[in-house]
Amino acid sequence: MAQPSETQPDSTTAGRGGSRQPRRGRSSRGRQGRGGRHQHSQQVAETQASSEEPPRSASSSGAGASSNANSRGGRGRRTPRGPNRGGNGNVQRTTLGGPRTFGSHLTTTAEAREFNTISPAGLNADAREFVPGQTAAGQRKHPAFNQQAGSTSGRRASKSTAQDLSTRIHEDISNGQYECVICTNEVLRNSKVWSCSICWTVTHMSCVKKWFSNRTRNSDQQQSNWRCPGCNSPMTDEPNTYHCWCSKEINPRPIPGLSPHSCGQSCSKPRATCPHPCPLECHAGPCPPCLLMGPSQACFCGKHTSTKRCGETDYVNGWSCHEVCGDMLPCGEHECQKECHSGLCGSCDIPVFSLCYCGRESKDIPCERRDDKRQTYNYGQINVDGDVLKSDDMLENWYLGSFNCDSTCRRPFDCGKHYCEKSCHPQDEKEAHCPLSPDLITHCPCGKTPLAEIVNTPRESCSDPIPNCGKICNKLLSCGHFCRDVCHSGACDPCMQKMEVNCRCGRTKTSSVCHQGIVEMPECMRICRAQLNCGRHEHGEHCCPGEKKAMERVAARRKNRNAGSAIDDVEAEHICTRPCGRDLKCGRHQCEQLCHKGACPSCPEAIFEEISCNCGRTVLQPPQPCGTRPPECRFDCIRSRSCGHPQVSHNCHPDEEPCPKCPFLVEKRCICGKKTLKNQPCWFEQPRCGLPCGQKLKCGTHTCRKTCHGSGECEDSDIVGSRCHQPCGKIRKCGHSDIEQCHAPYPCKENTPCQAKTFITCDCQRRKQEVRCMATKANPSPQRDTLKCDEECLRLQRNARLADALNIDPQTHTDDHVPYSNTTLNFYKENAKFAQSYEREYRVFAADTTQKFLRFKPMKSYQRAFLHSLAEDFGFDSESADPEPHRHVCLFKTPHFVSAPMKIIAQCMSIKALTQQTLPTRSLVVGGGDFSTKQPYNALLLSAPRFGLTIEELDSHLRREYAAYPNIKFQTSFLPSDEVVIKGTGAWTPQSLESAVSALKPALLSIAKRLNLANGVSLCYVDNSLNVLRSEKDVEAEADEGWSSVMSRSAARQKPAPSPASPDALSAPLRSKFVALRREPKKKIEQQPVEEDWEEAAEKLDDD
Repeated sequence: MAQPSETQPDSTTAGRGGSRQPRRGRSSRGRQGRGGRHQHSQQVAETQASSEEPPRSASSSGAGASSNANSRGGRGRRTPRGPNRGGNGNVQRTTLGGPRTFGSHLTTTAEAREFNTISPAGLNADAREFVPGQTAAGQRKHPAFNQQAGSTSGRRASKSTAQDLSTRIHEDISNGQYECVICTNEVLRNSKVWSCSICWTVTHMSCVKKWFSNRTRNSDQQQSNWRCPGCNSPMTDEPNTYHCWCSKEINPRPIPGLSPHSCGQSCSKPRATCPHPCPLECHAGPCPPCLLMGPSQACFCGKHTSTKRCGETDYVNGWSCHEVCGDMLPCGEHECQKECHSGLCGSCDIPVFSLCYCGRESKDIPCERRDDKRQTYNYGQINVDGDVLKSDDMLENWYLGSFNCDSTCRRPFDCGKHYCEKSCHPQDEKEAHCPLSPDLITHCPCGKTPLAEIVNTPRESCSDPIPNCGKICNKLLSCGHFCRDVCHSGACDPCMQKMEVNCRCGRTKTSSVCHQGIVEMPECMRICRAQLNCGRHEHGEHCCPGEKKAMERVAARRKNRNAGSAIDDVEAEHICTRPCGRDLKCGRHQCEQLCHKGACPSCPEAIFEEISCNCGRTVLQPPQPCGTRPPECRFDCIRSRSCGHPQVSHNCHPDEEPCPKCPFLVEKRCICGKKTLKNQPCWFEQPRCGLPCGQKLKCGTHTCRKTCHGSGECEDSDIVGSRCHQPCGKIRKCGHSDIEQCHAPYPCKENTPCQAKTFITCDCQRRKQEVRCMATKANPSPQRDTLKCDEECLRLQRNARLADALNIDPQTHTDDHVPYSNTTLNFYKENAKFAQSYEREYRVFAADTTQKFLRFKPMKSYQRAFLHSLAEDFGFDSESADPEPHRHVCLFKTPHFVSAPMKIIAQCMSIKALTQQTLPTRSLVVGGGDFSTKQPYNALLLSAPRFGLTIEELDSHLRREYAAYPNIKFQTSFLPSDEVVIKGTGAWTPQSLESAVSALKPALLSIAKRLNLANGVSLCYVDNSLNVLRSEKDVEAEADEGWSSVMSRSAARQKPAPSPASPDALSAPLRSKFVALRREPKKKIEQQPVEEDWEEAAEKLDDD
């Protein structure tokens, strides 16, 4: 939002030879002299002349001339305050004299008289009576007053329409119409500003500093390169100080009458092509063209001079007179024939008739291509014709050769038999001496042996052959080797010697024929694995000559890692020349630098388009750094949901961020299509019912066991063929299920032993041991060992015979005997932790047959009393020793000790509490109480389960029935009475749980009968310890519990018990885990003499 502009007040207060600026926000006030307090006042309007009058110069336009001048008519007069403080432009001010227009000169008398004639504030005798709210007839209002009265306090001047950029910048800043391109707020006269030297854009200094810091934060370059926010041009100078337009004054203060942010001095900026500095006052924008006369400027050839205005003079390119240049060319013979031009004239390309040095060729060649002229003799090889005679190079018997024709000389030597074999060269007047003359040839061709030693007769002429010495030539060849041929005439043959040449990396040597002095290093197949300077790529080239240096550099860097010295001299071969090409943070551009280490710099581009949020109500004005994300919008999101539900109130966000999920609850079909689920969140696309799929798999035998899933996602969807991963499940001949992987449609082979678990038992079937079936198709009934009955089996047989004798049914009998005294139980109820710890020590002491004595630490009296009571329950002897506070308890294991109680104190506490709870219930039943107060059924009781039945087998048969109740969890457990209880948990109310187990009972009973799992199924209520507290088989309890009830239960049996004497009684299977109702009567023990020292007696017993 644009802030209110702060413009320089245009009013000028005259008086005492100076001008005064009124305070901001309050109307100007004059001063009253002595005694002038009650003077009459006139009402005038403030006019804005700067908007009506065109700018006169750069300085006057920036200052903004004022129109309303509150003149001080004299000392002792004062203008009263307006109605409000705020400097409202529409407030009428009261003055004594007529106002003077101060347009850089004092108001004349005629102007003052004219103003008084049109001013309504003058005195008039014919004036009508003043009526508030009405205008006096015949009065003519001042036009400036009408214009000001119609305006509001918040109205500002419009944008400047001046032709030059400097004036527009000055006027817009003065009027509050210049916006910063970064923050879009107004640039005011009192703002610290920065101006671009290319596009002259003016911004706040604070804004451009933030722009600069954001641009260079991630840059790795030493030079702080950044871009102008207005024109996106690269800048190098850091914006750190605020100065005037001409940069002469730092932190300039706003001065009335001067342009905004101007120091008032002359600009004096040097122009690009002008030797005169800018003569204007310090101003914004570019300097105007120079209007002075420039210096005299010669043309390119220097023949003429010209003097023009400085703005019209081309100081860079110069000017041409369009005449022939005429300068001497570099050949020194010809002049330049081009039009007057800039720079050097260039080489001479005029064709000239020339002769070669040997005189065999003559032709016209450009002057610049001729060699140095050399004098040569004409021995008759030149055919004298018209062109040759006209040539200046032709003298009498001599001529000047200027080029080499590259042909053989072929001039005969003085012998007349041999000819010169040299290439074209200047000729002498006399023939050259034959190089084969006998006076010149004194040695053999190799130069090692004189001819006098080889032949007896000396050579007489040049045509005689030169004899060879027969030695090795051994002349130095151009390749550096010596000739290995026998002494010979003429040039040596090319060198064919073998040499070892190193490859470029120096790791491999290769034997090859001599390279005739030009050795080209071969490339080996070793690949350079050195890392390039970018740190991202490997060299990867064959036979790198800088690989060895790279390894030494890496080793030195590792060695000096702790010292902090870094070796950055990278070999030329290991400088990465690929472009970086990585995406910058903006996501639109790629890094254009060479491949480098570290993060790429920020994107140097800028965005010159508006960046808006999704709804378009929040906009960032350009320019913005490339990669700027849309602004955060505080308005609500206006997107509509595809589901049709109303949108949740949330802020506007970009498209990458999804709207909040729809919170409304609807009915949806599960993904398998079996059920319609209620209260499902609208956003949930895949609701699941939790039921097993149940569809037939490819094998045609098994069904999918996965819970609710989509179409085509069964467990065999990723299996090729007609098989699945489930066990076969077919019944083998041994009666167990085949656990091998499904092999449909083929039958079970049964060639591997059955790994199903079964049991072997003793004769009474109390003891059982788990073994593997191991049955195969060849051996369907393998032999297994049987277990022998132990002492416990014999005890149970005796208890069974005793129960038959006493007419007791072990099925309904419960062992509620408590082998602890009330003292022990009461102490346990108050101090359970202490009692449990010492009960544990008592049982360890009772189980150790070698320990006869146990002593405890000192403790309090009531704790010692508990230990004495517990020792009596265990059958130990106890006594307290030592006086207080060291009094402690000692235990003795005497011959009277038999064994520790079978039940722990905690179990006895539960039995006692259960007994106390059932007694009131029984009394209510006997007295005709209401059964509605009983606990609802929460479990199913399976009586007489099949022998060898396991929990896993039972759960596998009932899994489908359990799935119909997904909110209830069923737990199967075996009771000590060999009955099976299936307890349900998880229902919201006990009544709903009772309804569920009641509905499950018929299906469970049919499965148990069909698969022979159990004989009967009944409803029951069990507690957390799996104690059956209520069952359907229970009958109304009678009031007395005596032998009459035992006899009645015995009479109700269907099968009479066999007599103890019959052999069937011993062979009949006994019921397991039967506990007698009472203890066996103690046998009379003969009194033995009491030993005085019981420790010696115990040692004697141990010795025996």
